[in-house]
Amino acid sequence: MEEVLGEYSPILFGADTRARILAVELADDRTVRLFLRGEEGGLEIKDEPLRVFLLLEDASLLQGMRGGGTLEPLSGHNPYRFLALYPSWSECLRARDHLQRRTGQPPSDPQAPYLFVSDPVHQHLLITGQTLFKNMAFRELHRMALDIETACAPGYEFSNPEREEDRILSIALMDNRGHAEVLFGREMSEPQMLQALGDRIQSLDPDVIEGHNLFNFDLEYIAARARRHNIRLLWGRQGQEVKVRRSRFTVAERIIDYTRMEVFGRHLVDTMFLLQYYDVAAREMESYGLKAAAIHFGLAQQDRTYVDRNRIQWFYENEPEVLKQYNLDDVRETLALSELLGHSFFLQARIFPYSYQNIFVRGNATKINSLFLREYLRRRESVPKPPGKTEQFEGGYTDVFRVGVVRDVIHCDVASLYPSVMLAYGIRPATDTLGVFLPLLKELRAFRLQAKHQAQNATDPHLRDYYQALQQTFKVLINSFYGYLGTELHQFADPGAAAQVTKLGREILRKMLAWLEQQGCQPVELDTDGIYFVAPAGARSREQAAELVQRLSSSLPEGIQVEMAGQYPAMFSYKRKNYALLDEKGQILIKGSALRSRGMERYLREFLSSMLRLLLEGKGDE
Repeated sequence: MEEVLGEYSPILFGADTRARILAVELADDRTVRLFLRGEEGGLEIKDEPLRVFLLLEDASLLQGMRGGGTLEPLSGHNPYRFLALYPSWSECLRARDHLQRRTGQPPSDPQAPYLFVSDPVHQHLLITGQTLFKNMAFRELHRMALDIETACAPGYEFSNPEREEDRILSIALMDNRGHAEVLFGREMSEPQMLQALGDRIQSLDPDVIEGHNLFNFDLEYIAARARRHNIRLLWGRQGQEVKVRRSRFTVAERIIDYTRMEVFGRHLVDTMFLLQYYDVAAREMESYGLKAAAIHFGLAQQDRTYVDRNRIQWFYENEPEVLKQYNLDDVRETLALSELLGHSFFLQARIFPYSYQNIFVRGNATKINSLFLREYLRRRESVPKPPGKTEQFEGGYTDVFRVGVVRDVIHCDVASLYPSVMLAYGIRPATDTLGVFLPLLKELRAFRLQAKHQAQNATDPHLRDYYQALQQTFKVLINSFYGYLGTELHQFADPGAAAQVTKLGREILRKMLAWLEQQGCQPVELDTDGIYFVAPAGARSREQAAELVQRLSSSLPEGIQVEMAGQYPAMFSYKRKNYALLDEKGQILIKGSALRSRGMERYLREFLSSMLRLLLEGKGDE
């Protein structure tokens, strides 16, 4: 698949040009260990001094503190004007504790007179400018998928790793280098299976271990069964034990709790997380299950084996080869799903100072903040404090002008409205004294538009899905620059600038609306960055509609570009942000939780979908 990210930019990719870093780990109190992919494909290991820091408002805060740190004044007039550098993590922690005692404010307080970052590896990446995977293609990453099948005691609906009889029956492994095998319970005991799994991980030596619902099922189950048999999971790249803790992350407005595991020198990727991120923008997934996702994206093979979950034990006892094939098909689809949806996060790991595994669970505003902080540290510029609580400001402009079924609908939208407004009008945080905000936004926006163009022109459906997933990820990312401005907890946020962006966005949409009405168009729905409308009679062919949208775009300020986003034989308009579209291929696209929600019973979803199709096809009386 064609590369998307272009030439090197130190602001975007970090100042350290070191290529082919696979992972960075804390080796000891003073050392980080770098795992690199050699040019010939082998693994290289290099130890380097750990670099960690604190930011301070006043140098006097460290008075009375013993330790080997060094203090540097920073340029500019933002509050954090001093940088304290430490050669060891323990000294940095002692300084943190000293500052908390002296100020009475914990490090979690965004208004504390010091700034402490709790992850030593993240600190090291921030201060050095190192990132992962530079000059690497996604295919060079050694990825291995894992999936287990489990027994369930009679009388129970679900397997429970704490029940003795609910053992692991089968473990399928498959990597992107041709290895595939099943560790099977009829051929070895459960302790032997767990030991063999660790041996395979060490011998295959993957950079990434993948699975679907990996954290909250497979790994959690494996860890529980390993505890039962007193087996240590020594999966680290140099034999280190797996670390386990509870954690959480946010997708859109959903908080997801999960059992986080860390494997030294490797990354763990849950493809269910990838689906949830994809669906933030797409809003088209009926289910986040592996089989449903594989069918949705056209990844399921024609001869794919399916086994009812309630008959796993029967197949294990009576047709073991069928169960093995089913298990292998699961890992095959997991690899394919990660190939499709994981590439954009691989690219993000080149940009953001986080591990590949952490890229998936850090919010977009947090990732954006890390870019600013890294560049300000590099240029030794003082860092602002978060703005804290501010007054609410008016958001985007949405409206509905017609309800019910509307025929011959055209959709136009502004390409990345809020990012375009910020770039066209030069809106950035007042505290961004180095002017980092807009150049970063410009580069990321260019990558997104390039991926979007390639998605539109791709003839291969898998390639189209790949670029579509890529452009959607970067769309969410660049749109988060506006969201970042409006936050309260990040250093370079500026709610006043965010309010200015939405104000200009509303003005642009009103201009678009007025222009269309002057041309005799009938608006149907206006949704933050685009308008659905009916063109006047005699201007409804694809060529005429495209020419109309082009004239609309030319009427707007420079830098604001309107695109023809679609043409639909029919639209059902219900209420704001809730509608259904019938496209020219006869497919139905439903938007909005009122018409399509995973919380709705399946029969209701199917009924609504059938009803909408009949209405849109003009068969409402049937």
